Amino acid sequence: MTLLISLFLFSSCKDSSTIGLDVDPANRIDGILLDTVTVTSRTVADEPVTTYFSATQTSAAGLSRYPLGQMTDAIFGSTTASLAMSLGLPSNTGFNDFGKNATVDSAVLVLPYQITPATAASTAAGVSLFSPLYGDSTAAFNINVSQLDANLYTQSKFMSNTAYAASTPLGSLLALAKPTTPFKVRTIVTGGPDTLIAVVPQLRIKLTPSMIQSKIAALDSATLSTVANLNASFKGLKVTAAAASGKPGGIMFIDFRSTSANLEVYYRRPNKTTPANTDTAVVRFPVNVGSAPVAATVNHDYTNTPIAAQIKTPADYPVTYLQAMSGVRNKITFPYLKNLKASLGTKIVINKAELVVDISDPADSIPFKIPPRLALYRLDIAQQRQNIPDNNPASQTNPSGDPRAVLPFGGYYDKTKKSYTFVITNYIQDLVDGKTVDYGTYLAPTSASEFNVFPYPTSAGRAVIGSFNNPSNTKIRLNIYYIKNPN
Repeated sequence: MTLLISLFLFSSCKDSSTIGLDVDPANRIDGILLDTVTVTSRTVADEPVTTYFSATQTSAAGLSRYPLGQMTDAIFGSTTASLAMSLGLPSNTGFNDFGKNATVDSAVLVLPYQITPATAASTAAGVSLFSPLYGDSTAAFNINVSQLDANLYTQSKFMSNTAYAASTPLGSLLALAKPTTPFKVRTIVTGGPDTLIAVVPQLRIKLTPSMIQSKIAALDSATLSTVANLNASFKGLKVTAAAASGKPGGIMFIDFRSTSANLEVYYRRPNKTTPANTDTAVVRFPVNVGSAPVAATVNHDYTNTPIAAQIKTPADYPVTYLQAMSGVRNKITFPYLKNLKASLGTKIVINKAELVVDISDPADSIPFKIPPRLALYRLDIAQQRQNIPDNNPASQTNPSGDPRAVLPFGGYYDKTKKSYTFVITNYIQDLVDGKTVDYGTYLAPTSASEFNVFPYPTSAGRAVIGSFNNPSNTKIRLNIYYIKNPN
C-alpha cells in the first residue's frame, strides 16, 4: 500500500492534467484545460448598507471598525466618511450628576484607532496586519465635532448613505493621523495626584468647555439616569474629517467595540464635607456600539472620472473598477457556459475551475493600495446576496450549506502574480449542468479579516482590473480543468 501511494504521488507531480495512476497510457484518464471561456465584467454602483444593527439582529451590534476621513483619487474621484454617535452612561460608581456648582475645565472626545490582527488565512496569503489608515500617511486632517440635530438613539435605520444633520459646533482639531503611535495622557486619580497613563493610539479632540457645561454638565440626575433620557436631551455627536489642502488624504478606522472611545469631561466641584475646598474629577461617557448606536456615512463622487462614464454607458471596456465602502463592484457573467456541453459534444466532469482576476495597475498606486482581498458572491432568485457554493460549507451552524465546498476559497491578493484567484469548481459545474441559474455574480473589495458579501465600510481598498477583452495578457479569465463524461 505504501508503495502504491508513493507511485501515485510521484505520477501526479509529473503531469497535473493526468487523473489516476500512471499506468498503461492507453487506459490513462487525461484532464483538459479550457482557458478560453468568455467572462464579461461591468462596473456597476454598489448598494448602501447598514452600519449599525439592533441587538436582535446580531450579538455584535456595530461594525468591527468605522471609517473617518476624506481622500481624493485621480481615478476614483472623492470619497468622504463621517461618523454619528450616541453617548452611553458613565460607569463611575455612584455617579448621578455633576453636582451643584460644578464647573467644566475641559472636555475631550477620544476616538481610538482600530488595528485588526491577522487571521490564519490572511497570514498564509501574506497579509499580516490591517492598518487603521488607508491612504496618505503624511496627510493632516481638519476634524470637526458638532452636536446632532436629531436624536440618533431613536432611529431605526443607519444606512451608509444616510446624512446626519449637525448645526452646533463643539470643537475641532488639526492633526496628522498616527494610528500606531501610543502615548501618555495626564489623568485624575481620586485621592491622589494627577498621573500620566499609557493609552492606545487615538485621536483626542478638545471640545469647548462652555458648550459641554451647558449641554451636559447642567443635566439633572433624572436625565442622567438612562441612556434614552441622556440622548433625548443631548442627541449625540457628529464627527467629520477633511484632508488638509494639497494632500490626497485617506480614511482612518476607529474602534467603537472596546472601552477606549469616550467623551471625557474634567470638572471642579465644591467638596461635599468642606464646600470651601474644591475637588477635581473626571467622568467618561462611553461611545460603544454595545450600549448605543454608532453610524457611518460614506459618499463617493465619481464626477468626471472613467467610472462615471462606465456606470452611465455600460459596455465592454478594457478595464473595470472596484472600490470598497459601497463604491463600485463588478458584475461578471459567463455567457457561453450553458452551451459548453453542446460545443464539446459531451458531458464533462470539472476537476477544478479557477476565476483569475488580474490587476491592471500592478504598480499598486501609492498611496491608495490594492485591496488585500476580494469578495465573490451571487444573487439568488429573490436578488438576495448569497455565498458561492464553494464558499458555503455545511456545518452544524450552517446546515443549508453545500457539502461539496472545500476551503480555501481564495480571493487574497497575490503580490507575485499580481492577481486574485478563486476556486469555484462546484459553481461552474452547476452552471454547466443547468442546475443553477446565474441571476448575477459579483466581485467587490472586502475586509481582509472578514469576508462580507455586503459592502460594510470596514475597508477602503480600490482596484483597476483587466477585462476579458483587454488587449494585454492582464485580464479576468476562467480556467476549467475537466474530463469527458460520455455517460
